[in-house]
Parts: sequence; structure tokens; C-alpha cells
Amino acid sequence: MHQRASNDDVTSLADQPGLLAPDTSGMNFYRADAALTDLLRIHLPDVLFRHIEPHLDRLGALAGGHLDECARLADRHTPVLHQRDRFGRDAQWIEYHPAYRELERNAFGEFGIHAMSVRKGILGWPEPYPVVAKHAFTFLFNQAEFGLGCPINVTDGCAKLLSKFGDEALKAKYLDGLTQTDMGKLTQGGQFMTEKEGGSDVGKLTTTAVREGDHWRLSGEKWFCSNADAEVVMLLARPQGAVGGTRGVGLFLMPRRLEDGSPNHYRIVRLKDKLGTRSMASGEIKLEGAVGYAVGRLDRGFVQMAEMVNSSRLSNGVKSTALMRRAHHDAMTVAQNRVVFGQRIIDLPLARRQLMKIMLATEQALSMSFLTADALDRAEAGSQDAAALLRILTPTLKFRATRDARKVCGDALEMRGGIGYIEEFATARLLRDAHLGSIWEGTGNIVALDALKRAVGRHGADAALAADLHARLDDSANVPQAWRDRLRELTDRAIGFAREVAARADNEAEARRATSLLYHVASAVALAWEGGRIHAMRGDARRLLLSRMVIDHRVSAKDPFRLTENAVQRAIADHLLGDRAAGIAEVGELLVAA
Repeated sequence: MHQRASNDDVTSLADQPGLLAPDTSGMNFYRADAALTDLLRIHLPDVLFRHIEPHLDRLGALAGGHLDECARLADRHTPVLHQRDRFGRDAQWIEYHPAYRELERNAFGEFGIHAMSVRKGILGWPEPYPVVAKHAFTFLFNQAEFGLGCPINVTDGCAKLLSKFGDEALKAKYLDGLTQTDMGKLTQGGQFMTEKEGGSDVGKLTTTAVREGDHWRLSGEKWFCSNADAEVVMLLARPQGAVGGTRGVGLFLMPRRLEDGSPNHYRIVRLKDKLGTRSMASGEIKLEGAVGYAVGRLDRGFVQMAEMVNSSRLSNGVKSTALMRRAHHDAMTVAQNRVVFGQRIIDLPLARRQLMKIMLATEQALSMSFLTADALDRAEAGSQDAAALLRILTPTLKFRATRDARKVCGDALEMRGGIGYIEEFATARLLRDAHLGSIWEGTGNIVALDALKRAVGRHGADAALAADLHARLDDSANVPQAWRDRLRELTDRAIGFAREVAARADNEAEARRATSLLYHVASAVALAWEGGRIHAMRGDARRLLLSRMVIDHRVSAKDPFRLTENAVQRAIADHLLGDRAAGIAEVGELLVAA
């Protein structure tokens, strides 16, 4: 078992007069994260946890050191699109900095994150990994590098779509390459969805498909294509003669190269100049009769792609959580080492309050990420209840965690002060990258409407969420009864409000608030359930205090003229910002204190 390191162990630079507070350079992001270890122990069989822990420990060290430096360089030295080779021939290619290639080698080659839930044998495990285990690696890797998270995710998504819906010939030809960890055999995937005519309104797409023998010819423009030079692309197009709207859309696989090795008939028009995720190439693509192959039923293309989008939304939530955790690490490192006005920042009341806000949103997202990943694992094992639960958890996680990441990363930047705004430190990059989460795979409005109008209003997934949260409260016998009763009441109220919003079209403007309430109450229940289980494992019930903090600060109505920083809140902060474990009896008193 590894030795847990505290943020105080990062560096002794702060002890040298005149130097600024250190950053997280050299930190092992796995060893510094007791909550991650606890949640993996809860959600995974012990034999699997013991197998992956040495690998997580290795990735945690790389993410806080070598990979972090690679990410900094790749962000600064962005991809370059070349239209011709040195002999003047039309031969498009994208030039990447060696640091980006090193990030790829680690993500795809060393750890095989893209293939973990599809291919057997990754890191010596005889079966594909459950989603919970895979996303522990996602979580650590993205604390160093967020941009490459997209190619990892869409390569995984392409493999899953092909495996589930592709015919045997297509699978035989392309599936192995998409799941390879040998960099010489790997074929990365892409997902080209967005068009100028319609982003979220997929039914308006204008890309067409015309059958030609055993393949199709694809024509049109795709407006925002991440991993622009991917070797295998999944996209949507409307077959010739198909009806309008999403029902007439088919799913197609488009290779980068044809059978003879020549380029397929599409061009990268230009690369996007983005706010964040600068390391990864996103481009505009013009299809000029490109060869593609139908995947699954032509009238089910949108439904099939939606499965990939849902998986991607979970991944998006995990990645945003990773940004928050990295920001949290940085804020705590500054607060514990920086001395101002004769005191450490962490000892100043207002700074403690801001640190608690950073911590709370981060821990909520971590709990909800693993709750959602666990639901996906159970759904893929055949549970219809879990599938319904997943239907509401995925957009709920994606909506709130991605928005919280923007605030958390900004607050962590501010904790460092003026130099937090300087690109030599990670905080500026974290903030830039965080803004992608709430746009990627649907804007906040679209995702909130998906949670309320579709998951609740159309599919009745709120019943599955209510049942799951009640079951977790029933399974938390060591949590004080008064607190369980409070959470049960709030669960019913949040579900009731979501149903009320979903029932009437003129309530649509409340969709964001209703989705946020579902997220906050579900996370409060999850934190209480986890707190009880962690206490049983190692005598620490502090996660219960986070459950109370969620209700106090994110759910309960506030009187703006009333003081809220009382002795109870200060005692909770002392527990959560310190390293000392606290038992059920000690924590229980604070849970129900006024």
C-alpha cells in the first residue's frame, strides 16, 4: 500500500524567504486524493481495486510531473495544418509537438485508457474493465491534460458503436485498430457531428449519403470536428430519399484512407483557434464524395449515435471533475504554504470559506461521477432499473459538474492571486479548458431540457432516481436517523419539483433550476451513503459533513441579511480542511446542529 502524501509534502520552496507559494509540481495526484481511493474501494471488487492501484499510483505520479510538463508544452505549441508536402503535392497532414505525441503514447499506449472497457488484457487484467475503473484513469490523466481527453473518449466511443451496431465485416476490419495499445497499430477515432445548419438540432443536418455498391458517398460540411485527422470517423448523414428530421439520419463509418492507401475524399479546410483544449486539433471538414460505410440500421442512426453521446457526457463530467480536483489541489497548496499578514492563507476565515466552496463542488462532482459510472456498469450488465437511472443521471451530471468547473477553476486561480493568471502556472489553462465542458455534447440549456423534458417527462426516469436514492438512505443505518429523514424529505421534494417542471411546456424556463436541485440532492444522498461506508472501512465519517454542506449552501433558502458563518460551520470547516479523521458520533452532532 502506498503512503498517503499531504499537500504540505509537495515542496519546501515556501520555506525560503521571498519565494511565492509552490504549485503542484511533483505531487502524486493519486496519493493526494484519499476520496478517490475510498470511492474505488466502495464501487469495485477488492481484487480489481488491488490490481489497478499500482497503475493508478504510477499514473498519479506522471500526471503531477512528466505529463503535466508535456501538457504545458502541447498547449503552447499548438497543431499546425499543412496542405502540401515539400514537393508541392496536395498531401494534408497535421504537425503536432513532440510533447503531444508523448501524451498520446502514455494515454493510448502505456495505459490504454481508450480501450479499457472494450478490450481484454489491458494492464494485465483478463477482462474489459468496468466503467468505474476506467474513469479512475480518466480522472487522473485529465488532471494533467484535458485536450487529449477528447481523442481518448471518441476513440472509445467509435469502438463501442462499431462493436454494438457494426456488421461483422466492418468489425473485422476496424475494431482491432481502435482498441490497440501498440502505437504502430492504433487507429484513433473521431466523431464529426456538428454542422453550421444545426448544432444541437441534429435533424437539420445537410450532409448527404448516396449508395454506391457496398459503400456510400458522403457529401457536405462538418463544422466542428475534434481529432480532425482521426483514422476512423463516425458521423451522421441523410441517405438519399430519406425523410427529414432525426428519423431520416443514418450512422456511417468514414475511414481516413481508402483501400489503396490514398486519402479519402474529404478535406480539412482549417483548424479552429480555440479558447482551450489547444493541444488537440479541431477542424472544419468538407466531404467531397467521401467513401463511408453504414453502421446499423439507416433509420436508427441518431438513436445509435445518442448512445455514444450519453457515454461521452459521462466522460465529460469526469473530465470536468478532474479539472476541479487539479484546481482544488492547487488552491490547497497555495493556502497551506503562502504566508500573508503573518498567517497562512488557510488560517484566514474568508480564505477558508472560499476553499470550502472549491472543495464542496469538487467532492459533489466526484461522488456523482462514480454514481453515474456505476449505473452504466449495471445497465450494461442488463439492469433495466440502472438503465433508467443512467438516463437521468448522465445529463444531470453533465449539466452541473461542467458549470461548476468554470467557477472552481476561476476561484482557484484567484487563490493564487495575480500569478494565477500567468500561463506559466496551470491555473490559467485549467480555466480555459473548463469552459469547453458546458458546451461539448450539448449546451447547458439543451442538457437541462434533456434531463427534464426527456428523462423525466418522456421516460419517467425520475422514478428510478427516487428509488435509488431512497435505497441508499435505507442502506445507511449508521448515519443519524434525523439526517436520513431530512435527505429523504428533500429527495421527494426535488423529484416532485422536477416532475412539475416537466409536466408543462410553460415551465421550461425552470429546467436549469430543477436539474441543479436533482444534482445537489442526489449528491447529498451519495455523500451521506459514502460517509457511512467509509466510516465502516476506516473510521472516517467526514464525508457526511459534505452532505450537510451541500444542503446548507446549495439547496436551502438563504436570508441575505443573516450571518451564516457560525460555530457549527467553523467546526465543519475545521474537520474538512484538516487531515484528522472524525467518527460517526462526532460528525453526527454537527449534522443536526442548528
